[in-house]
Amino acid sequence: MIDLQLLALLLIPLFGSGMLAVFGSRPWAAELNSLMSGCTFVASVVLAMRVIDSGPQVAFNEQFFIDQFNVFLVALTAFVAFTTSLFSRPYMRIEQHHGKLSVSMLHLYYSMYQLFTFTMLVALTTNNMGILWVAMEAATLTTVLLVSLYRTPASLEAAWKYFILCGVGIALALFGTILLYFAAERVLGEGGTALLWTHLNQVKGELEPTVLKLAFIFLLVGYGTKIGLVPLHSWLPDAHAEGPTPVSAVLSGLLLNVALCAVMRSKVLVDGSLGTHFAGNLMMGFGLLSVVVAALFLSRQKDIKRMFAYSSIEHMGLITFAFGMGGPVATFAAMLHMTVHSLTKSAIFFAVGHAVQKAGTQQMENIRGLLQVSPTVGWGLALGTFAILGMPPFGVFASEFLIITTAMHEYPWTTPVLLIALGIAFASIFGKMQPIVFGETTVKPLPHPPALIPVFVHLLLVLMLGLYMPPYLADWYRQAAALLG
Repeated sequence: MIDLQLLALLLIPLFGSGMLAVFGSRPWAAELNSLMSGCTFVASVVLAMRVIDSGPQVAFNEQFFIDQFNVFLVALTAFVAFTTSLFSRPYMRIEQHHGKLSVSMLHLYYSMYQLFTFTMLVALTTNNMGILWVAMEAATLTTVLLVSLYRTPASLEAAWKYFILCGVGIALALFGTILLYFAAERVLGEGGTALLWTHLNQVKGELEPTVLKLAFIFLLVGYGTKIGLVPLHSWLPDAHAEGPTPVSAVLSGLLLNVALCAVMRSKVLVDGSLGTHFAGNLMMGFGLLSVVVAALFLSRQKDIKRMFAYSSIEHMGLITFAFGMGGPVATFAAMLHMTVHSLTKSAIFFAVGHAVQKAGTQQMENIRGLLQVSPTVGWGLALGTFAILGMPPFGVFASEFLIITTAMHEYPWTTPVLLIALGIAFASIFGKMQPIVFGETTVKPLPHPPALIPVFVHLLLVLMLGLYMPPYLADWYRQAAALLG
């Protein structure tokens, strides 16, 4: 049964990509894209319920593995991909109305969107560390095409920069995967089983510590490039600023989580082999550096999408730092922060996309008075900004509070650094958003009504997670935190 449920989850977006490769130029291509994404979300919910009831399971000759950790990310990925597809229907039509996109560009967008969803789901569910690498590389290639969709000099430069930097990162991750196989084949023997995570997890105490330590360094640097960790982050602001807004939403809300999942799978093996906090210390260092650098860069931004791109770097750094600390509370908080960051940041990009379309520019000094022209867009952006800045009662406040209090107890020297960095980020974003939402404006209404239901659905979920967490969801997080050690 698990084989059929997993097969449905993976084949729906792959089939959708093929269908849209053929029919992507038809007027109903946007509806087909949303339909495929909706079916994928339903399949992810069915799979998640099965895993919650029956526990971790393998499928397809152990090449795929589902547990409470990755099925949580599968459901989150499918949900955000579905809501983003709903948002992109009017958004992409407005872009076409403004002459920024042609029919052939939309054809490419819809097909690659489904293929990108497929590659992320494969990366999350595979048990084979080699297939994981292949899926991450495929995700890179599909998003390069999406980032360069406008075919402007700036978008082509951003896509090229993204391809080169992430290509180098993926190459380093490949070397780390080879080292992991080198350590495993001495224990598990030659063959494909030496790269199966479940087999590696069973014998992690027997793996050569020195080789595994070196492998983790390459894996963290390689996949850390995809996460956007400093100093490997420079592709991320350009890709967000120059690509279509729906691509910014899935990059920030989904792809970064998938890369972090790959790092966490590796960390579990290294912790079991070394019996020390080596992997955690590295993740804490990269995470803390990312939070500080991103906070400092936020105050210098003039492009609204670049500003929220640096906000993504800051929050992914915070999540990496929390996973690095380890322990049940920090890991629980990191998973909660992954959830609320994905929901909040994608909602922000939805509102930002329509705000940019109204103003005709991404420069914040020229975007003013959204409440006057479109109160729903204005309130969506304002509430999303309050949420991502960690203001109560939104869920980001709850997760950040757990992370900071855990750091205060376990690593007190990091607390002032985190508080100062978060304070700088708060002041930078809050000060820039006030005139955007409440200022005076002369911009015109949009030619098509914006899709704002996804914005408020996401923000309502984030608010709910700040006020009340359903017991089954808390148990789900706790089980996943226990699997991660």
